Amino acid sequence: MCPSYMVTREEAHSTRGRAHMLFELLQGEVLGKGWQDEHVKDAFDLCLACKACKSECPANVDVATYKAEFLSHYYENKRRPLHAYAFGLIDRWARLASIAPRLVNLLNQAPGISTVIRKLLEIPPQREIPRFSEYTFQSWAAQAGIAGLEDGSKLERDSSSRNPVILWPDTCNNYFHPETARAACDVLGRAGFKVIVPRQPLCCGRPLYDFGMIARAKRYLARVIDTLGSRIDSGIPIVVLEPSCASVFRDELPNLFPTDSRAQRLRKQTFVLSELLEHHAPRFRPPQLARKVLLHVHCHHKALRKMNDEEALLRKMGVDLQLLDSGCCGMAGSFGFDKKNYEVSLAIGERVLLPAVRQAAPDTIIVSDGFSCREQIFQATSRRAIHLAELFELAARDCAFIPRSLLSIE
Repeated sequence: MCPSYMVTREEAHSTRGRAHMLFELLQGEVLGKGWQDEHVKDAFDLCLACKACKSECPANVDVATYKAEFLSHYYENKRRPLHAYAFGLIDRWARLASIAPRLVNLLNQAPGISTVIRKLLEIPPQREIPRFSEYTFQSWAAQAGIAGLEDGSKLERDSSSRNPVILWPDTCNNYFHPETARAACDVLGRAGFKVIVPRQPLCCGRPLYDFGMIARAKRYLARVIDTLGSRIDSGIPIVVLEPSCASVFRDELPNLFPTDSRAQRLRKQTFVLSELLEHHAPRFRPPQLARKVLLHVHCHHKALRKMNDEEALLRKMGVDLQLLDSGCCGMAGSFGFDKKNYEVSLAIGERVLLPAVRQAAPDTIIVSDGFSCREQIFQATSRRAIHLAELFELAARDCAFIPRSLLSIE
């Protein structure tokens, strides 16, 4: 169940072990240093916040939330390491990098400079720093004439419009892989939806939880609620491509805003792509594809909705599906980019996922919706994995049966 326990086999790195240590901390009898206890800190350091414990443990023990809460107290009177600010605030750094992405990529890869960056941020030499895209998804959406939030009222008043849906511009797909979000626009258009893309720089704050920056994460979510407010009230669905972002809206958001009615509505209106297409898109017919597909499902996706919707859609496509029951990929956001976690990160991936990818035939398509999952696959095997949206786009290129009215996003 717990990825780090599966490779270390140490009780301190199991769900039970971490929960028991936290209990002892609160009792104050065995662990007498309270929130500053290094034994508890060490135990939580190898927690990948994958949420497997919450979805699979009979007692629904939520160690990921425990970890965020502990780190929040642990760092109340001490400064976090530099890499916590680098990875926890990646949305801000990515926005700055988008001003001159080529220059940033050059500096990140340049000999000497790259070495200094890795040393400062405690990135292992085996890891490649992901490259920023030369354009952002939000800038592409604006140039393509896709509606923004300020245009939403027009869509709601026009009875001839397709059903509106907000496509969440998460940090990973906005700044690193905008082609994934572009593919999702195409898929949603084919499914009969009118896509709305927020122009504002928004972030769910997922990376902040890994470092216990709960107060800052709450401010991020408050801004999301305020920005999307009228669209939430209108009941417009929000499609989230990155499973870890979807889990924030489904899990952390209602916990942090238990009495906020908009937060509760946002939770109910948040969907991953496969969920929306399988249950709320009656006009959508998955394009056929006679290829073998190896599917790895993100941990947070499994915690939210298992893998039923994604599997059902792929079966309807007619692909030769190999579904991996591999647990966590091992990258888990910034976890695998931390030098002290590298060996554990790789060992987790080598349990099932990475060997299966290496053994897959060259023409097998590797599908995984998580950004960190795709990074782990690429950096450990040199194979490129794609998002489900990109698979649909790939299959649809030669599908003449799709009605012409659904082939464009107006």
